[in-house]
Amino acid sequence: MAEQQAHVRSVDAIEAFRSALIVFLTKAKPTLEEVVSEVTRTRQWVEHDQRVFWQKEMKVRHRELEQAQGELFSSRLSRIDTPSAAQQLAVQKATRAIRHAEEKLRILKKWDRELETRTEPSLKLVEQLHGFLTADMGKAVAYLTHIIQTLQAYSESGPAPVPIPSGAAAESTATESESAGDPRAEAQPNLETGITTEGKAAPEALSSETE
Repeated sequence: MAEQQAHVRSVDAIEAFRSALIVFLTKAKPTLEEVVSEVTRTRQWVEHDQRVFWQKEMKVRHRELEQAQGELFSSRLSRIDTPSAAQQLAVQKATRAIRHAEEKLRILKKWDRELETRTEPSLKLVEQLHGFLTADMGKAVAYLTHIIQTLQAYSESGPAPVPIPSGAAAESTATESESAGDPRAEAQPNLETGITTEGKAAPEALSSETE
């Protein structure tokens, strides 16, 4: 069976696919990295930053409540000054502020327990996809580059000539000879008529007629 030859004239389609893949990777990988960073920042914000902030707020508001209660208590003990409405409102305001801070801390504790559980499965999938794009798709780009270089070299050199079997060559030569005609065969006379294939009389026939 004759060896088949590839007729490569252009590698534009492969080059276009390789370029599109590179563009996709340059956009997809930073996007996935940003997703991971955003989740990490959110967890840091909930688990550390907000907790520290509201714990400090709780201490400040307790001091404010103690100060408001102390002023109110001093006014009640004093015979000269009577507790004012502003002092009473200050105590109520400080109490509400503490309750608000306690609610915030309660919510943060809840999210401390739930945030990791809710984000960890999705975060693992994102990290796996990022690893796939970095490792496997990086190899795919390198493989496509190798294919393009190989095909370009092939198209520039051209396909190798197909060898003709010796038997086929001999048969082809015989066929060409038959189609062209053998001059010696054309000159052979017809023994019965004395006429050659070219329409001329054979020498022997002319000699007999003369005698």
